Amino acid sequence: MSDLAAKKKTKTKAEEVQNEKEIAEETAETTAETTEGEAPGDNEAVEATEAEGGEENVKDKNKEKIDELEDKVKRQLAEFENFRKRTEKEKATMFEAGAKSVIEKILPVIDNFERGLATTKEEDKTNPHVEGMNMIYKQLMTELDKLEVKPIEAVGQEFNPDFHNAIMQVESDEYESGIIAQELLKGYTYRDSVIRHSMVAVVS
Repeated sequence: MSDLAAKKKTKTKAEEVQNEKEIAEETAETTAETTEGEAPGDNEAVEATEAEGGEENVKDKNKEKIDELEDKVKRQLAEFENFRKRTEKEKATMFEAGAKSVIEKILPVIDNFERGLATTKEEDKTNPHVEGMNMIYKQLMTELDKLEVKPIEAVGQEFNPDFHNAIMQVESDEYESGIIAQELLKGYTYRDSVIRHSMVAVVS
């Protein structure tokens, strides 16, 4: 083989090696670029997954906190409602007790009015003084009626220990045994309770 042919062959071999080297370098660069290009995407996916998990944890904690606050508010509202009802009941009880106390003090005044008017002679009933007393008595009874203060029925009624207090027994041709023949002191009720029992005489 001539020197020219050998040199040509050597040059061709060198070119092939150079080409292979360049191809290898290009492949390495492409791989590196691909790796560099994909890495951020992979990192972003991981970060997104972690962020999503963090958001779920935050949501769960917020929901627990909201549920806890709602439960606390509901308990406080229930306690306030119970307190309101209890306070209203106590106020009503105190009002009832106060009203009964006042009515009990007024009843003797009514008794005196009735005794005074009952002893008035027929010819004196037109007297301005007597008429004035009678008007005041009627006004007083009207106001008591508005307050639901009612006199207890007695004469002609069957004796009832819930409303009447029998202090004596009498004979009667008009009423049967156990019937009230005479009312000695008028009794009164306030709403559904007895303020004062009627003092009565019952037929034996």
